[in-house]
Amino acid sequence: MINIAIDGPVGAGKSSVARECAKRLGIIYVDTGAMYRACALFCLRNNVEIKPENEAAISELLNSRLNLEITLVDGVQHVIVNGEDVSDAIREHGVGMAASAVSALPEVRRFLLDKQRSIAAANSVIMDGRDIGTVILPNADIKIFITARPEVRAKRRYDELVAKGNNVTLGEILVDVNRRDYNDTHRKESPLVQAEDAILVDTSDLDFEQTVSGVTELIQQLGKM
Repeated sequence: MINIAIDGPVGAGKSSVARECAKRLGIIYVDTGAMYRACALFCLRNNVEIKPENEAAISELLNSRLNLEITLVDGVQHVIVNGEDVSDAIREHGVGMAASAVSALPEVRRFLLDKQRSIAAANSVIMDGRDIGTVILPNADIKIFITARPEVRAKRRYDELVAKGNNVTLGEILVDVNRRDYNDTHRKESPLVQAEDAILVDTSDLDFEQTVSGVTELIQQLGKM
């Protein structure tokens, strides 16, 4: 059993890197950001505005009406909301900002905490998010903080959205990235911060394969795998 925590800001590539590393290492990948996106999508679909004043209503909605499941099909994580696979829907551009807002709510973080920890307790996992090494899995065997310059992260996110057919501009995405960075690092509940014992990996000047190979080797060395 080994638990690996990977944290970092939006667009750093941590989810793609964590997913591929998990595949190469033969362990489970858990995308906690997808869980927050699922909660955000559910609020949007139920016309509940995501803001601090509505936290009680959001908590009631999630606890009483949301059945959130994380399933693995051939090693790929699927997010199921009340029986519907929303793995693609939660990646739409508008859901990203909503997820940033909903993740700042303490009641939502509490709603997901037990689900996330129970997965890690039963499996060897790579789990990525904003507060995995600091809050969710503070005793993780290996902690890594992946980041990149804002401009680089914005370009990566832009390319990803355009490839999926979204009509966005690079300028819009950079504004979005900077706003989400500010929100994630300044929220009161579990802000984005590098854990003291996490290893920093800056991917600004690395391509995907270089990053994955480097992180995989790092995990193998530290975990003696």
